Amino acid sequence: MTQLKNVFTAWAAGALLLACEGTPETLDASHELAYCHTQVCRSLDELRQAEGGQMDYNMMPRNVLKGEKQWNCRRADNPEEWCNGFWPGILWYDYEATGDETIRQEAERFTQQLEYLSRRPAFDHDLGFLIYCSYGNGFRLTGREDYRQVILATADTLATLYRPQVGTILSWPRNVGVFGGHNTIMDNMINLEMLMWASRNGGSRQLAEIAINHADKTMKYHFRPDFTSYHVAVYDTLTGDFLRGCTHQGLADHTMWARGQAWAIYGFTTMYRFTRSESYLEFVQQVADVYLQRLPDDGVPYWDFDDPQIPTAPRDASAAAVVASALLELADYVPAVKANYYVEAARKMLSSLSSKAYQSRKANPSFLLHSTGHLPAGSEIDASIIYADYYYIEALLRLQRVERGEALYPEYDEVK
Repeated sequence: MTQLKNVFTAWAAGALLLACEGTPETLDASHELAYCHTQVCRSLDELRQAEGGQMDYNMMPRNVLKGEKQWNCRRADNPEEWCNGFWPGILWYDYEATGDETIRQEAERFTQQLEYLSRRPAFDHDLGFLIYCSYGNGFRLTGREDYRQVILATADTLATLYRPQVGTILSWPRNVGVFGGHNTIMDNMINLEMLMWASRNGGSRQLAEIAINHADKTMKYHFRPDFTSYHVAVYDTLTGDFLRGCTHQGLADHTMWARGQAWAIYGFTTMYRFTRSESYLEFVQQVADVYLQRLPDDGVPYWDFDDPQIPTAPRDASAAAVVASALLELADYVPAVKANYYVEAARKMLSSLSSKAYQSRKANPSFLLHSTGHLPAGSEIDASIIYADYYYIEALLRLQRVERGEALYPEYDEVK
């Protein structure tokens, strides 16, 4: 049974105490969703103007770099571009928030550009980001059968990267030689949602087995004793033995890269939704708690929690948005006192992200400033990045439902 009615009661009872501890009380999810709609319409107008008044639906917004004013776009027909599902997903979320039929039509047109991914071999693990964020939200809101078929076909494609001798999905086939073995990155936890959903909606049961095996092995080897995560786990390609944990986008092999920890919190929360496995629920709380305990006062992490340049190191608004969204779901699965803690932590994160310090507002057409993509590579540092916007609007929609006392996923309350 959902805990959300208890969560809301606990939230109201504890509001004064939490205000004294510094949690902003002015956050209005509906107001911030209206802001997102304004920015979506602005983005659509500017994208159309950039093409001489004719929208090029093959070009997906990716980032606005520091000091720039417009979206840098990537081609949807490039299978190596992992972020292309987020813009259609944002449009679907905006349609959900507003009911604006014009936005729905734009969501359909951008989503359609990714259909080809269901018909080609997997380039890497990112198919969940690409297809479930776009077609997944589209199916949820429209029930279109062709959307379901695209998701099912893509789930089967993602499953081809699973290696039974290892027990996880190979994240980057192109980098097996670089890492010296089968590599699985923490980001891959997000792609398991598509496999789990597909297995319940017409796909093979094996898809769920793959996802569960992947999550179980990740839980066993991808974390240090203090529940901080490696970005990359490397396994022997032949035996499946764990070789080492290391980083690719974090500061160092031993540090806590903020977005990697965020992916872990989100991914294991999702796996609990589908399985109701108590091992996932207990584990994800420990992973979330170490993240929360080390946050700066405003709830928005530095890009890596162990960067010696803190407090002048770059922040990562994208990690804050991912965790805020995840915590609002996680709150539905834990007792009321812990749920209240997670809801208020998410509210604090979203309050900060919704402030003038982090919202893009007139600076550019994105939702948020101050995300960090790949600092070691010098890429997307202190930028507006599309996936930060995606998880921000998702988190606001979830907060709206939590404050109404509604369950986020009532269809999974009784897992069979």
